[in-house]
Amino acid sequence: MPRIHPKFLLSALATALLLSGCGGAATPSAAPEAGASAKGFPLTVDNCGVTTTYQRPPQRAVSLNQHATEVMLALGLEKSMVGTGYLDDKILPDYQAAYGSVKVLSEEYPSFEALLEAEPDFVYGGWKSTFDEKEGRSRAAFTKAGINTHLNTEECPTGPVNAASMDEEIRTLGKIFGVPERAEERLAALHATLDKVEAQLAGVTPVRLFVYDSGDKTAFTAGGKGIGNDMMRRAGGENLFADLDKAFGDVSFEQVAQRAPEAVVIYDYGDQSVEDKKKFLLAHPALKDVPAIRNQRFAVLPLSSTVLGVRMPAAVESLAKQLHPGRVR
Repeated sequence: MPRIHPKFLLSALATALLLSGCGGAATPSAAPEAGASAKGFPLTVDNCGVTTTYQRPPQRAVSLNQHATEVMLALGLEKSMVGTGYLDDKILPDYQAAYGSVKVLSEEYPSFEALLEAEPDFVYGGWKSTFDEKEGRSRAAFTKAGINTHLNTEECPTGPVNAASMDEEIRTLGKIFGVPERAEERLAALHATLDKVEAQLAGVTPVRLFVYDSGDKTAFTAGGKGIGNDMMRRAGGENLFADLDKAFGDVSFEQVAQRAPEAVVIYDYGDQSVEDKKKFLLAHPALKDVPAIRNQRFAVLPLSSTVLGVRMPAAVESLAKQLHPGRVR
């Protein structure tokens, strides 16, 4: 287990002395007062098997992975952030200015030692790999260093992940940072988009869908336990592999052919372009009689929009426009 960096220990001691002598340090304007009397604190949160009691809102947060970072920025918490890292796509335009004010610690995951150098009091991860024990970044290691952690709950679901899960994730972060009213404002805007799409799709016949994430020997696709399944339903589609009891999993191309999807949803990310994925599917002999392939009917979503976070409603609207262009405007 990596040792706690001496700089981190000295900083923690200095901060404790400052708080005891001055009654509290200056607080970023994006967060509420961080004193012991902060409204809603102490706050206990159970998250993916880790129970954390927050005495005050975090003041030096680090976010890792796109969807975690954008939740933070959507809540206006950039002044409470000392670092970020690991994007899959460009940050949404609405958050670009705020993102530009936060230090990028690394293109991918920073080492545990590099994270300690940033002296965080909170690390928010989007994927389980954020807290990879083999890389020395386990949640237990952060706890030992006096740093609280939170993992996006799509990584530890207790049931199907859906819009209610989005609400819970955003509300929980709002509570942790002492800004629950911002969470409610953001959720109201997100649900307005979902409600608009629902009204426009009333009575529509669902399009039978197969998600192609990646794979050449088998197809890596979206199952029934991830947010993607709920997104497809809300966009006027039917996930043909909703019976796959996980968020993602492998199926054979023969299984895809048997279920005869009417459209293919391609998840766009990584080194393989959307056009290359289309060419591969169009040329696959097992799929030649599949309606989606015969009609070359494809829809595309960036991977960052298909995970639990603030992009979900806009992604539903985008997919609905692609599946039902005459109904969604």
